[in-house]
Amino acid sequence: MNGFYEPQERHNRIHESAYIEDGVSLGKSVEIGPNVVVYAGTSIGDNVRIGANSILGQRPTKAKISTLEVSDDLPGLVVGEGTIIGVGAVIYAGTTIGKDCYIADGAQIRERCTICDSVIVGHAATVENDCFVGERTRIQTGAYITAHSTLEEDVFIAPMVTTTNDNYIGRTEKRFQFRKGVVVRRAGRIAAGSVILPGIEVGQEAVVAAGSVVTRDVPPYKLVMGVPARVVRDVPEDQLLVPRKSN
Repeated sequence: MNGFYEPQERHNRIHESAYIEDGVSLGKSVEIGPNVVVYAGTSIGDNVRIGANSILGQRPTKAKISTLEVSDDLPGLVVGEGTIIGVGAVIYAGTTIGKDCYIADGAQIRERCTICDSVIVGHAATVENDCFVGERTRIQTGAYITAHSTLEEDVFIAPMVTTTNDNYIGRTEKRFQFRKGVVVRRAGRIAAGSVILPGIEVGQEAVVAAGSVVTRDVPPYKLVMGVPARVVRDVPEDQLLVPRKSN
């Protein structure tokens, strides 16, 4: 006995230890592993696979001293068809996951995020609340995408990249009016271990070299590196997904 049962009418394969609340919508050929929790309001498309111990449709909570705004009326989580969710992932209510995404083991995606089709969110990566992630973007192991950030399509975020949204580092009430996430335009690439300061925009096809600290906007099609990061040269033509416009 392998612990799975298979509702024949929809060809789903659900482990007997999974906890699925009333009000969950399941597509066809869905596989749900051991100890998975799926909360009410969640909608799961066809051919979705969910690894053991993952939690879908989690509702946000906060510490007593936290400044995070928690909403009680979030819509349900939506998981698009063909998406694979690894072991121990946590995805919050109010978020939409597109088709054919891969959410790796231990990843966390907070509330009110839009994750478009064919996105990868790597092992132990975090996407905080109110983020937009465009099609085919890849967020690698251990990366941190701060709240209210935008990553356009075909963006590459390397392992251990850190983005930030608070120049006041948690001090003074003034910080609330200036908090702002980062923007990475189409096909921008940020290499391993880089730190992107609040409100920074990384231009289309720009590259941030490994270990850089980015304190100002990065122009399109430029390579920056260093602490603080400075423009070094143009990105080579043979690396571009989006060719430069000729003058």
